Amino acid sequence: MRVATDIGGTFTDLVALDNNGELILGKSDTTPKNFEAGIFNVLEKADINLRDISMFIHGTTIVINALTEKKGVKTGLITTKGFRDVLEIGRGNRPDLFNVRYKKPEPIVERHLRKEVSERLNHKGDELSPVNFDEVEEIIQYFKQEGVEAIAISLLHSYQNNEHEVAIANYINDNYPEFSTTYSTELNNEWREYERTYTAVLNAYVKPIANEYLTNLENNITEKSSSSNNYVMQSNGGTSTFKHTKQAPINMVESGPVSGIFGAAVLGEILGENNLIVLDIGGTTAKCSLIENNNVKVSTDYHLERTNNFAGYPMKVPVVDIVEIGNGGGSIAWFDDSGSIKVGPKSAGAEPGPIAYGKGGTEPTTTDANLLLGRLNIANFDTKVTINDLKKQFEKTFTKKLNVDLDAAAMGIIKIANSNMLNALKLISVRKGYDPRDFTMVAIGGGGPMHSQDLARELGVKKVIVPSASSVFASWGMLMSDLRHDYSQTFLANTSTLNYKDINLKYNQMIEDAINTLKQEDVNEEKIVVTKKIDLRYEGQDHPVEVTVPYEEVQENNLNEIIKSFHKKHEQLYTYTLPENGIEIVNIKISVLGKIDKPIIKKITPQKGDPVKEERNVYFENHGWEKVKIYNRDFLPIDEIFEGPAVIEEKSTTIPINPKDKVKKDEYGNLIIYIGGDNYEL
Repeated sequence: MRVATDIGGTFTDLVALDNNGELILGKSDTTPKNFEAGIFNVLEKADINLRDISMFIHGTTIVINALTEKKGVKTGLITTKGFRDVLEIGRGNRPDLFNVRYKKPEPIVERHLRKEVSERLNHKGDELSPVNFDEVEEIIQYFKQEGVEAIAISLLHSYQNNEHEVAIANYINDNYPEFSTTYSTELNNEWREYERTYTAVLNAYVKPIANEYLTNLENNITEKSSSSNNYVMQSNGGTSTFKHTKQAPINMVESGPVSGIFGAAVLGEILGENNLIVLDIGGTTAKCSLIENNNVKVSTDYHLERTNNFAGYPMKVPVVDIVEIGNGGGSIAWFDDSGSIKVGPKSAGAEPGPIAYGKGGTEPTTTDANLLLGRLNIANFDTKVTINDLKKQFEKTFTKKLNVDLDAAAMGIIKIANSNMLNALKLISVRKGYDPRDFTMVAIGGGGPMHSQDLARELGVKKVIVPSASSVFASWGMLMSDLRHDYSQTFLANTSTLNYKDINLKYNQMIEDAINTLKQEDVNEEKIVVTKKIDLRYEGQDHPVEVTVPYEEVQENNLNEIIKSFHKKHEQLYTYTLPENGIEIVNIKISVLGKIDKPIIKKITPQKGDPVKEERNVYFENHGWEKVKIYNRDFLPIDEIFEGPAVIEEKSTTIPINPKDKVKKDEYGNLIIYIGGDNYEL
């Protein structure tokens, strides 16, 4: 049996596949004080014998939680003399140029813990001054005195030559193994000193916490199961071994959300849908991403906590291009200073949760609003709270301030939440030159199917797919993932004077390193797939555009094709090209996959039973209350189309079907919803 678990802010999800291709799904509350307990709770709830596990894949929020809550360990920084304040200076560019409330990030490392050493390389990586290890020793003694646990090392121009960084790291590891060390070039070999330094600092900041967690989890899984194939989901959409992840835990900063994006790409391939907008709504956040031609976009331009008022903390690590906002089922509705209603980003989480959970929550949430509108059924909740209790609490804390009726208040919360999510969806589509009408939406997470149709209609999307395991789809995506590593190297050159021997040699060196890493992870060489990419820019520009290199070697006879791809991509992103300008190479990149044998996705066997569970009143915007049929998803006949209004329920999610929308269940158990109903496929 293959098992994948994903720890979210509110729920811990599980998907398992046995040798017969049968899916087993599980969901239980996340246990913030002891995340491992939540994993074993959901295994027990799904009735899975640990001895039956042959492969275990895990996604977790432990890294992003430690970063956002500022609960990492005390960290020191060693850098080149004269550059201790790079974290303080940061960047001058802002998310919103004219926003007077803008704040620069507070450095993770206090100034007195940012220390300098007398070493220097020039911009080509040639040594100008060697490392002074007497200074290193003095710094270490100070760090010991100050109670530092982790040390980040980031030296000027080390992306060209990392010998000094490695020498300092080895000195600390050999003489002071009590410190956890990170040097910048073990994470990234691209230029941009500020981003590279922050990446090293953030990795060091969470490394001891992540290592302890992963070690305990792996020991528990190894002792209690027969699994020797244990993997952790990475932010790049692939998996890696526990051992490799412990070295660079920053690579799992978005390990849970991205697996759902990758799973959507796999599902799209099965269903013949290559262009997808993925909407993942959980209990705490909403995530969205765009997949073009079955290509999941990965970027190294990731900023933790970036908003209009805050530049965020930069991370130069490969992360699936994803927009995440604080809007989920547990998002709290509240009043700002001007009396306007806001929804999120604060969440009721798993404890105490929404009012409906009956765990002490008193503030109205998106989930509570959906319950009051009949979209959700209180009988499906493990709670002693009744709808009348919910109405009373809602009126007490919310509707009296608004002076409106309960229906309008609840619908207002849903509309505000939808508006927040719509803005996020536009960021990954319209704002990047894509027409949403050319895409199909995949709705996943416990809340994705609840909101997807309204959002699809606003965007002009004509079709929504709700996968058969939608509420635990991130875990399903993990089961479909391969081992993956991404490598990049700054390689500044003009395309008109390019030395083809040098660039191909550098590509080959990177590929050799990548293959050796995968071999250490027990991947056979014939199962390794390499993809080359390159960052190009027009002369005079600062930031590049990434394009794929579909050739074994870069040569004079194919360089023009690569440049044509760059022009096309640049025009899509920025609406113009500069064909007369010179073009520069900035970075060369590779992605390597270690292909894992995928489980077979079986077509479902129709289940016998009455698909209509009951009838109840449900509130639809612009239609009001309507008495509709409530369907049991398991018993819906395959390929039979019916029209809304209706509600489809399953164990862990609910799908309201708006009036005039049409829906059918396909042979894999997915729901295909045709927005507007006039474009459905027979």
